[in-house]
Amino acid sequence: MSNRQVDESKILCAASSYEKKFFLSENFRELPQEVKQELQIMCVLFTEDVGGILTCVFDDDGNLNLIVTAGENDVYYDDIGSELKIKQMRREKEELFSQLEMYYKAKNGIN
Repeated sequence: MSNRQVDESKILCAASSYEKKFFLSENFRELPQEVKQELQIMCVLFTEDVGGILTCVFDDDGNLNLIVTAGENDVYYDDIGSELKIKQMRREKEELFSQLEMYYKAKNGIN
């Protein structure tokens, strides 16, 4: 993944296998508790399974992107497993992601 800068206001959440932490942006604190919990479980399980850092971030069009980064010397990070897991999550969480995208677009006036 490239080292491009991400607009912090567009970050929904992130989890790190290095720090064993989950982060939910204050910009999304009004989300229902069930959604917050689902995001936390999804992100933490992902990083526990393949390693690295998973960041869920909205792009300029309001699409939710799952960005994975890993340390250069992380021998435990599974690049192939990461791609497969992202595809699996996109299938299994399609409704959740779609609802989050609609929410983000409505909140930010994106058509």
